[in-house]
Amino acid sequence: MSAFENAQKFFEACETALGWEACKDYVEEAAPLIAQSEPLIDIRTVEDYCNWMQGFGTVTAAGATYTLNAASYDEEHRTALFFATYHGTHTGEGGPVPPTNKSTNSHYVYSLKMSDNDKVAEMTKIWNAPWAMRELGWIE
Repeated sequence: MSAFENAQKFFEACETALGWEACKDYVEEAAPLIAQSEPLIDIRTVEDYCNWMQGFGTVTAAGATYTLNAASYDEEHRTALFFATYHGTHTGEGGPVPPTNKSTNSHYVYSLKMSDNDKVAEMTKIWNAPWAMRELGWIE
C-alpha cells in the first residue's frame, strides 16, 4: 500500500475508536503525537492517542461519527492531511461530569508525517478542544 493509503486506513481506524490494536500496523514504533490541546496535554505517542480516542468515543457515545471534509497527500513532504468534523453526544459514563446528553460538532485536522516505510512517523492534531468541551457541557 502507498503512504497515503496507509494514512487513510489509520485515520479511519482511529476515528472510529477502534483503539491501538486496529491502528498499530499503520504506525512506526513510538511515533510521537503533537497537540496543543488541553485534553491531550499528557498524550505523547500515537499509540496513547489511539487508546484515548477509543475511550473518548465510549464516553461521547457508541454511535459517535465523523464527516471527512477533505483529505490530501503532499508527496514532497510525505505528509497526509485530514480535515474532519467529529459528531458525538455525551451519553456514556465517564468524562468530567455525568452524561449531559449534549452534542458537539467539532472540526479538527490530522497531519500525518509518513516514514520511508509508508507508516505514520509523527502525528499532529489540530483541534479547538475548548469549543467541543463547551458544546458537550463539560466546561463553561
